[in-house]
Amino acid sequence: MSTESKTETSVGQIENLKEKVIQAIKLVYDPEIPVDVYDLGLIYEITVYPVNNVYVLMTLTSPNCPSAEFIPSEIKDKIQQIQGINNVEIELTFDPPYSQDMMSEAAKLELGFL
Repeated sequence: MSTESKTETSVGQIENLKEKVIQAIKLVYDPEIPVDVYDLGLIYEITVYPVNNVYVLMTLTSPNCPSAEFIPSEIKDKIQQIQGINNVEIELTFDPPYSQDMMSEAAKLELGFL
C-alpha cells in the first residue's frame, strides 16, 4: 500500500469518526429549547485527530445559561461513548457571542423563526 492510500484511508476514517461525533452531539439538547445543541449553532469547531482524540470548541446561548455545567459534560459523555475515541476535550468560549443567526434552518423552522 502506498503512503498516499494510507493517508486517504486515515482521512476517510477521521471524516467517518467526525460524522459519528456530530451524531453524538445531536443527542444533546438545551433543556429550555427543543432543538439539539448542534443545530442550535452552539458548536463552533470539531477536530478529530489521527490518534482519535476529539476537540470541540463550543458556546452556550448566554454566559448565564443555567445549563452551563451540564451541556458541555453531556456532550463529552456522548462523544466518549463512541467506539475508538481516546480523549475528548471540550472548550467553552463566548467569542464570538452566540446569536440566533448561528442556528441551522431546521432549528429556525422548529422554533418558528422562519
